[in-house]
Amino acid sequence: MKRYWSLLILLIISVNLIAQPEKRNLTFDDILKWNRITEKHLSNNGQYIAWKEEPWKGDATIKISTPDANKTVSFNFATKGQFTSDSKFFVFTEVAPADSIKTLKLQKVKKEDLPGNKLVIYNLKNSTSEAIENVKSIKVPEEWSGWIAYQAVSVNDSSKKSENETYPLFIKNPETGAVKSFPAVSHYILAKDQPFLSFVSAGDSSFSAGVYHIDLMTDKASIILETAEKVKQLTVTDNGEQVAFLADTSGAEEPCYALYYRNMENSTNIVADHSGNWLPDNYEISENGKLSFSDNGTRLFFGTAPILPEKDTTRLDEEVPVLDVWHWKEERLQTVQLNNKDKDLKRTRLAVVHLDQQKAVQLETEHFTQIRKIKKGDADKILAISNRPYAVQSMWEGGPYHNDFFLIDIHSGKAEKIKTDCRATPSVSPDGKFLYWFNAIDTTWNTYEIASGKEYTLTSPCLIQAADELNDRPMLPGAYGSAGWLKNDEALLIYDRYDIWKVDPVNGTAPIRLTQNGREKKINYRLVRFNPEPESGIDPEETVLLHGHNEITRADAYYSFDLRKTQIPETVYAENYKLSRPIKAKNKDLIVFTKEDFETYPNLIATNLHFKKAVQISDAAPQQKDFLWGSAELVSWQSLDGLILEGTLHKPEGFDPSKKYPMIVNFYEKSSQNLLSYRMPENHRSTIDYHYYTSNGYIVFNPDVYYKEGYPGESAFNCVMPGVTLLISKGFVDETHIGAQGHSWGGYQVAYLATRTNMFAAIESGAPVVNMFSAYGGIRWGSGLNRSFQYEHTQSRIGKTIWEAPLRYMENSPLFTLDKVSTPILIMHNDDDGAVPWYQGIEFFIGLRRLQKPCWLLNYNEADHWPTRLADKHDFQIRLAQFFDHYLKEKPMPKWMDEGLPAVKKGIDFGYDLVE
Repeated sequence: MKRYWSLLILLIISVNLIAQPEKRNLTFDDILKWNRITEKHLSNNGQYIAWKEEPWKGDATIKISTPDANKTVSFNFATKGQFTSDSKFFVFTEVAPADSIKTLKLQKVKKEDLPGNKLVIYNLKNSTSEAIENVKSIKVPEEWSGWIAYQAVSVNDSSKKSENETYPLFIKNPETGAVKSFPAVSHYILAKDQPFLSFVSAGDSSFSAGVYHIDLMTDKASIILETAEKVKQLTVTDNGEQVAFLADTSGAEEPCYALYYRNMENSTNIVADHSGNWLPDNYEISENGKLSFSDNGTRLFFGTAPILPEKDTTRLDEEVPVLDVWHWKEERLQTVQLNNKDKDLKRTRLAVVHLDQQKAVQLETEHFTQIRKIKKGDADKILAISNRPYAVQSMWEGGPYHNDFFLIDIHSGKAEKIKTDCRATPSVSPDGKFLYWFNAIDTTWNTYEIASGKEYTLTSPCLIQAADELNDRPMLPGAYGSAGWLKNDEALLIYDRYDIWKVDPVNGTAPIRLTQNGREKKINYRLVRFNPEPESGIDPEETVLLHGHNEITRADAYYSFDLRKTQIPETVYAENYKLSRPIKAKNKDLIVFTKEDFETYPNLIATNLHFKKAVQISDAAPQQKDFLWGSAELVSWQSLDGLILEGTLHKPEGFDPSKKYPMIVNFYEKSSQNLLSYRMPENHRSTIDYHYYTSNGYIVFNPDVYYKEGYPGESAFNCVMPGVTLLISKGFVDETHIGAQGHSWGGYQVAYLATRTNMFAAIESGAPVVNMFSAYGGIRWGSGLNRSFQYEHTQSRIGKTIWEAPLRYMENSPLFTLDKVSTPILIMHNDDDGAVPWYQGIEFFIGLRRLQKPCWLLNYNEADHWPTRLADKHDFQIRLAQFFDHYLKEKPMPKWMDEGLPAVKKGIDFGYDLVE
C-alpha cells in the first residue's frame, strides 16, 4: 500500500509537471504585444473604473470594472474614454482594427477613404451600447450631463472630408435618444459648468451662417452674429452666460478682426476694434490671441500683435536673396529665432476689455517675455516677467535665467518694476495676495506682498535646505519645490529633500516643519492632491494623503496627515513596492493606485482613503508568467574616490551563483532609487530592455555615478569600474564577456570608458559627444540653442570655457584617445538629431575607421535624438541584441555586421541573417 501511494504521488507530480508549460525567453516580438495601461478613468460616483490596455503594436482595449472587480466589460479597438458627469454613460472612440488598416494601405487606399472612427455610448446601467459612424470630433461636458456633442459625416458621403473643414454638428441626449443637428460647423464649445453650447456655422440653404448660442435646458437657440465671414477664437464663460469671439466683417482682402461680446441679457456688441487710441501704433487685434474671461466675468482678455510688413510682390522669388544675418548683439541666436519662427509669427501681446466700462487697455509690450494673470484675472494687477536685458548671457549660463519682475496696472496698462535681475521665475499665490519664488543665488524662498509692496525672505539654508543637496553640476542648484498654498494664502508649503514645511508668507511666525521624521528616516514626503481646482488653495481642515519614498529601502508608502499640526505621518499603506500617485473619484471615497517592482506589473488597485481593503482591478499582462523573467537587488561598493556607491543588479530567473553570466553595464547618472521600478518591457528607442536581457541569460548592472567638476569622464570611470570589478570578484560574472551600453550622456560615458579600459568586450554608444571642442560651439538643432552652457554649467560639468581650461575639454573628449580603444563599438546616431549634433557620431565613426577599429554606425533617417518610429525602434533592438549576442555570447555575426548593408539594398535586405 505504501508503495502504491508513493507511485500515485509521483504520478500526480509528473502530470502537474507535464501540465505546467515550460517558461521561455522573451523576444522583441513578444514585447510588441505587451500591454501598457495608457488611460485611467473613474466615474464621479465611484462605482466604475475604466482603463485602456494598449500594446506597442496592435489594437487597444478599454475595460470597465466595478471597484470590487465583480463585473468587467471590454471594448476592443477603443480609445479616448470618458465617463459622463452623472456617471450614467461611458463614451469612447472606436477605431478600425490595425490589421484591416494595414491591408487597405497595402492596397494603396487613399487616406480619406480609410474607415472612419465611431462614437460609442455605453449605458452603464443596462449594459447596452450605441455606435455612431464616421465621427470627426467628440466633446463630453465636464460638470453637467444630459447631452453629448459630436461632429460626423454621412456614411454615404464618399469623400468623407469637408473641403472647408466644416462638418455637421450633432447634440445627442444619451438617455432619450433625442438628437439636434446643425450644418457646416467649423468650431463648437461647451460651457464648463452649465448646459450651454456655442458654435460657428457656415450655414446652408435653410440655415443662416453665423455664431450661435444654445441653452440646452430650455432648448433656446440664439444667433449671436449672422455672418458668413471669418470667425476665430470662440469662447464662453464657465456658466455659459457670456460669449466672445473675433470676427472679420470688413470684406477686405486682408482680414481686420474686431472683438465681439454677448451677454445673454443684451445684444451682441463690438467691444474692441482698431478705432480709438488704446491700440499701440502699428498693432492690430490678432486672430491668434486666445480669448479668456476673468473669473468674475467683468473682464475679457485677448491678444494683439505688430502688423507684419507686406512682401514685395514686384520682385520675383529668384530676385530675393535668401540668407540669415547673424548679429553678435541680438538677444537670441538666429538658430533660435528660426526654430521659433512659426511660433513668433503667431505670438500675441495680452490686452483686456473692461466690459463694465467698454474700455480696452493694452497690457503687454514687447519688452516682456512672460505675463501671468493674478487671481484668474480678477485682480487689479498683472504679473510680467522679462529676461531681455540678460538674454545674451543665457547662451552660456543656461538656467535659472535672470529676470526682472513687473506689476502692470490692469486699468491703465502702466508697468512698475518691482525686482531687478533675480535668478528666479515668480509664481502667483492662489488668492492673488503674493508673488513667490525660489532665489537660486542664496537658495531662499521669497514673497512679495502685492498690497503693501513689501518683499519677504521666508527661509534660510541654515534652517531649511530648500535647494538640491545632491547637485553636482557647476550651476546654481534647483529647489525641491512647493506643495502649494493653504486657503486664503494663509501659508506656503515648501519641500526640503525630505520634509514639508509651513511658511508664513509675511514672516509673522517662524517656519514649521510639519512632517517630523522625514530627514531622520530618510523619507521624501510629498503631498498628494486629488482633483484640485486650478490655482486653488489647500483646505487645512481636510486630512490629506502623503506619498513617501524611503531612500534607504527604495520602497514607497502612503500616509495620512493633518496639516494643522506637526506630527509623524500615520502610515496607511506600506509594502516593499514602488507606489504610484493615486487618483480619486470626484464624489466618492474611491482611490485607484498601482504597486510595482521589477517582477510585479503595475496593475490597477482599488481601495478607499483608509486603504483597508485593496482589490486588484486589472490584469494587463497575464502572459508574463509564461516567460523567464529575473530579479533586481541593490549592490554597494566604494569608488576610486572613496565614495560609498550603490547600484542595481538585475539577474536572470533561476540565477545560479556557481555559473558565469555575460553582463551588460547600462547607466546614465543615478538610477538606484528606481530599484523597485517594473521597467515596462519595450522596444526602446535608446536603451536596452532589462527584461529582455535577463530573460535571455544576461546580468544587467546599473551603477550610480557621482561627478567631480571638470572631470565627468574620469568620474564615470572612478564610479563604474570598481562596481564592475566587485561583481567579477563574486564569481558569477564572465569577465571576458562584459558589455556596456548608454545613450546621449550615457553614450558619452561609455565612449570615454572605451578609451580607458579593455575590460569590455563590446560597447554600444548612442548619440555621444566625443569631441567637446567642436560640440562646445555647436547648436542643439531641436531648440536652436548654442551648446556652450552645457559644458560650462550643466550636464557635461566642465565648469569653464574652452579658453580657460582647454586641457579639460581635451582630456574628457574620447576622440583624442581613440587610439587606445580595443573594444568593438556600435554607434547609433541619427541625421536629424536635435540634441547632439550628428557630426559627433560621424567624428567617432571616422576616427575608429581610420584607426581600423571594429565599428558600426546606425543612422535612422530623419530620426531625432533617438528613433521614434516603432519600426525603427524594433530594428534597433534587434541589431543591438545581435551585436551583444555575438561578442558576449559568441553567437554568429549577423550579415549586417559581417558584410554591411549596401545602399542599393536599403529597405530591401535588413541583414538580420546570422553568418555561420
